Amino acid sequence: MKEKNKAKSVTEMLDMKILALDKDRYILRLYITGYASRSISAITNLKKICDEYLEGRYELEVIDLYLKPSLAEGDQIIAAPTLIKKLPLPFRRIIGDMSNIEKVLLGLDLKEVKAKQISADFKKVEQ
Repeated sequence: MKEKNKAKSVTEMLDMKILALDKDRYILRLYITGYASRSISAITNLKKICDEYLEGRYELEVIDLYLKPSLAEGDQIIAAPTLIKKLPLPFRRIIGDMSNIEKVLLGLDLKEVKAKQISADFKKVEQ
């Protein structure tokens, strides 16, 4: 009986460590429609945000619904561009060209990161 409990606790510990790693890693999927101006803007804006706030801690998959329309059903896409945040949980959906930085940061749960960065920038100015 102890062997079984020990194995279960080791498995639980491993699962907890994997979840902890996933908290720092963002898995994003952006659905676009070809070379439409909103699609290009969404890609450009999202890459800028990710490079600034996630620095190498993200995977971004861009899916063109014209080329792969069947993929829209799985994530229940009804408008494009749409960003899906798969990890870290909670799952989020952001619709639009990603030009509203506040909205995107809030959707990615990065609002606190921005507040800390602004605070650090003010401290630099004061010095």
